[in-house]
Amino acid sequence: MSQFKKIGVLTSGGDAPGMNAAIRAVVRTAVYNGLEIVGVKRGYNGLLHEDFINMDARSVGETLQKGGTILQTARCLEFKTSEGVKKAVEVAKRNEIDGLIVIGGDGSFRGARDLTREGLPTVAMPGTIDNDINCSEYTVGYDTCLNTVIEAVDKLRDTSSSHERCSVVEVMGRGAGYIAIESAIACGAEVVLIPEEPFDFQKDVIDVIQQGKERGKKHSIVIVAEGVGGTVEMAKKIEEQTGVEARATILGHVQRGGSPTVRDRVIASQMGARAVELLLEGKSNRIVCMQHGEIADVDIEEGLNMKKHVSQELIKLARQLAI
Repeated sequence: MSQFKKIGVLTSGGDAPGMNAAIRAVVRTAVYNGLEIVGVKRGYNGLLHEDFINMDARSVGETLQKGGTILQTARCLEFKTSEGVKKAVEVAKRNEIDGLIVIGGDGSFRGARDLTREGLPTVAMPGTIDNDINCSEYTVGYDTCLNTVIEAVDKLRDTSSSHERCSVVEVMGRGAGYIAIESAIACGAEVVLIPEEPFDFQKDVIDVIQQGKERGKKHSIVIVAEGVGGTVEMAKKIEEQTGVEARATILGHVQRGGSPTVRDRVIASQMGARAVELLLEGKSNRIVCMQHGEIADVDIEEGLNMKKHVSQELIKLARQLAI
């Protein structure tokens, strides 16, 4: 434990509700264990340019309920080079930072791995609304995002019902359909399209909407993951081929914001505290994650190589309940 006197914390990649809860847990766990703690502003970019702030228990007061990240986040092309990583480690050593906690997604984890390889002990934890970290059953921000989507779709359903329309709603998820599939079940969507599952537009979209119309349905909801794309064009095709008025809605970055749910606050707090504990135990190059409903940790390389798939049971359930 004597190896660590000062540690840093940063957020990287896209922001996610609950990141502030994680920062708070990191800071207060560090202070509780007698460590100095610095916040690194704007992710790896801030690490390279020594954009640091000294933090204490009061620095994170009244932050638990806030969305976004108080440390901010930014892209950093320089850090993707070996020279950039070496420079970051030199900056950390010059500022007597003995270890680092990184909150973010896959790209952020690769950066954490590279820092550890160059001699800066680093632990990472998942903060991303997409729930697409392969080694973890859950990522901080996912539950809040789902609730934001459901609130929006519920409101769209009101107007769709009033006008007997079809609402085609695009949700985030470039390479993963977790947001789409769970929100589709939760809001009772007639159709859900995700990048992991091939689909036939006629059979899986047009025919489903037509059959619903014949059974007396007055409106319908189609949820489309961002990675599928073509949301506006889909709405036009639906209207042309079914005669049902269709409107496209792209929820976009509204899904990233908002006060985190209880689930995100608690899990972020657990993961943030565990990240500090791992450093104190002399462990680095680890990802704090959730496995079998419990907080766990895995080697970063191992975590990046794991595979994760959208549940076929959820896909089946979504179709089964949409009749």
